[in-house]
Amino acid sequence: MKLIFAGTPEFARVALEALLAAGHEVALVLSQPDRPAGRGMKLQASPVKQCALQHGIAVAQPRSLRLDGKFPEDAQAAQAAIAAVQAEAMVVAAYGLILPQWVLDAPRRGCLNIHASLLPRWRGAAPIHRAIEAGDAETGVTIMQMDAGLDTGAMLLREALPIGAQESTARLHDRLAAQGGRLIVAALTQADQLQPQPQPAEGVTYAHKIEKAESSVDWTQDAAQIARRIRAFDPFPGASTTLGAEVIKLWCCEIDSVSRLPDAACGQILSANADGVVVACGSGLLRLTQLQRAGGKRLAAGEFLRGFALQPGQVLGTGA
Repeated sequence: MKLIFAGTPEFARVALEALLAAGHEVALVLSQPDRPAGRGMKLQASPVKQCALQHGIAVAQPRSLRLDGKFPEDAQAAQAAIAAVQAEAMVVAAYGLILPQWVLDAPRRGCLNIHASLLPRWRGAAPIHRAIEAGDAETGVTIMQMDAGLDTGAMLLREALPIGAQESTARLHDRLAAQGGRLIVAALTQADQLQPQPQPAEGVTYAHKIEKAESSVDWTQDAAQIARRIRAFDPFPGASTTLGAEVIKLWCCEIDSVSRLPDAACGQILSANADGVVVACGSGLLRLTQLQRAGGKRLAAGEFLRGFALQPGQVLGTGA
């Protein structure tokens, strides 16, 4: 098919590559404007834009698609570009802009979205993070016919994927991205045979955007809950705790025990050696196995402790 593709991050780039490899003609790519990134905070093109340019595909980067919004000139230029292409369908994956009705109506087959959850569970911005944080046993990808709502459109394809017991958002993201690329190609191949299925009213949950403020570990929570949050927030924003003025990022951990010493404070370090840093939680003990100081690298516990001598009795999350 002749397609328009709208997406921004790595998850979307994988889908774009899959569409191109399957022989579809992507005539136009929409992606978010370049953003400052890296230590020098230089403007950097999104992974989708970089991929499009490598394949010689025209790229539009409107700041908004609302004709009556803050940047009507951007929306008007995008409208002209979309109309000129005369695409059969638009594929959308983690684009980052709300599509107004005129965009949804522009292609003959409408807009198809690649969503990284089993809808209607985890509609919204951060479905991968929230599935891990909630302790879900599985997630997956839904190919959806987009409507004006937030991930409320009819489902075309839906395929489950188990979540590994120690799986982080980073690892699950890559598996879901590959699954999404495969499913969107399948959906387009079967476009005339697929019957859109309305999403059920039961089981709706929302995956709210991840905020940096969520990264701070609450040691009064149980060990399993903290462990899920550490995995869910890898790679962004990274779970963290403090010791005095020092911020410590927490990247890998394991449940050490489901119970804890009755006289240990929440956040208290019980032992610290090459096997990990054992910390008392609201319920259970957590063994931290990969940590990072501000400005440093992720390090295994033994290597981390050679540069930062955590001691039993210290309490994380406080100045002690």
